[in-house]
Amino acid sequence: MSGESLRMAGILITVLPTVAFGGVSILYLWLGRDSAYMKNPLRISLWRAGHAHAGVLLIVSLLALLYVDSAALSDDLKWLVRNTIPSAAILLPVAFFLSVLKSDATKPNALINLAYVGAVLLAVGLVTLGVGLLGAA
Repeated sequence: MSGESLRMAGILITVLPTVAFGGVSILYLWLGRDSAYMKNPLRISLWRAGHAHAGVLLIVSLLALLYVDSAALSDDLKWLVRNTIPSAAILLPVAFFLSVLKSDATKPNALINLAYVGAVLLAVGLVTLGVGLLGAA
């Protein structure tokens, strides 16, 4: 594994405990029956989705790093893969969390649009990696 991939993996593994902390925080709100949190089904759904996306996409990012150095890609495209997939792991959850920060929100605010940016970055990174791996096979 290249130094660039190892560095990014180190960052992601260091960040991963924050997802566990977020899960415990959400569990605390749910079990503690925090009234502001429990009275807003939209907020419950989006925060749950944000937490789930954070964990899954961080794992996907780590898996992608195992393969990127074996792909038939230029250094620039490898850099793109190493950065777009982890960026999606940040943007998608942030969109879900920050779009309903107010406890009385009835619809997501404009920050929900970060989810579309994250989805595009994820698709670009995964398709680029997939094509690079097919080219190396």
